[in-house]
Amino acid sequence: MDSFESLVAGLLEREGYWVRTGFKVELTKEEKRKIGRPSSPRWELDLIAYKGEANTLLVIECKSYLDSYGVRISGFDGSHPDQENYYKLFNDDILRKVVLQRLEYQLVNAGACPPKLKVRLCLAAGKIASDQDREALKIHFKEHDWILFDERWLFEKLTGISDSSYEDDVATLVAKLLIRQQSRKKNHD
Repeated sequence: MDSFESLVAGLLEREGYWVRTGFKVELTKEEKRKIGRPSSPRWELDLIAYKGEANTLLVIECKSYLDSYGVRISGFDGSHPDQENYYKLFNDDILRKVVLQRLEYQLVNAGACPPKLKVRLCLAAGKIASDQDREALKIHFKEHDWILFDERWLFEKLTGISDSSYEDDVATLVAKLLIRQQSRKKNHD
């Protein structure tokens, strides 16, 4: 698990989700053929997060992109097919359907979740390329009933925990170091 995934996982756990990282979906040979990847190993998901009260399962793709251009709408709208490879589950309808159905079956069959889960695809992005991309992504995600956790969401969640009691997790540590330092700096200016 990378640091960005760990941060997102910690924030979701604080909201009452149980979270698994690097979750492997066990596709059958028939399913692998159906998605056009007959020799594919198990499909790995960055994060899955389950909340019992709503029987909701979030499937989260994490892209920090902190030192790059950031997430662009062109990775989702068909205008740059080469960028679509970074977001396979979002851009391949058959792949998404097969993987999410198998994931639900796998979790229900293992007794980890009850049947009739509401499964939602999410993108956690540490950086969006521009405000124009952000607005276009919000519209695109809403149309597909997906969730976008962008850097504004991250900042809001971290700010919210910066004054909480200390816990030994990445989210709390980052919040206390950065948010409190930012507050001190404002008070000195």
